[in-house]
Amino acid sequence: MNRNEKRQVVTDFSKKIEGFQAAILTHYRGLNVDQINTLRRRLRGEKISYHVVKNTVMKLAAKGTDLEKLADYFKGPTAIAISYDDPVSLAKILSEFVKTQPKLEIKIGLVQGQVIAPDEIKTLATMPSREILLAQILGGIQVPGQELAGVIMNGLQQVVGVIQARADQLGESESGK
Repeated sequence: MNRNEKRQVVTDFSKKIEGFQAAILTHYRGLNVDQINTLRRRLRGEKISYHVVKNTVMKLAAKGTDLEKLADYFKGPTAIAISYDDPVSLAKILSEFVKTQPKLEIKIGLVQGQVIAPDEIKTLATMPSREILLAQILGGIQVPGQELAGVIMNGLQQVVGVIQARADQLGESESGK
């Protein structure tokens, strides 16, 4: 591979890491191609990419980005999983895969600019997904609003009841004249 081709590989990988929300480095030695492809398919279903890239390419592509914080871990057979959306689903998929394929080792992660250790990735994997958290927040916001609406409606019904009773009373007194 000549210099221009190498530069192109670095440029292509640099584009792939633009705008990521989470990245997790893994040590994949001991996995066969079928096992790696199974992991890739599972990740791809969540719009997460998984790349086996030369460490020098990763180091060069990471320069000037948050990913540069992980440069010390670009050693040995390293692959990178990149999520552009929900870091929880990335952590869940990798943690589940490690349970069935313990040869895959999670080295380190980077979530929204913060370096996280493997045990923190496992903790992240136990969190509810972004959609579930948003639903819980929305539910928490709706309940007080519904209670307030109920109190207001109850008050309005009482006022309407009093007005109706007074109207009935006035109607009786006029018909009795």
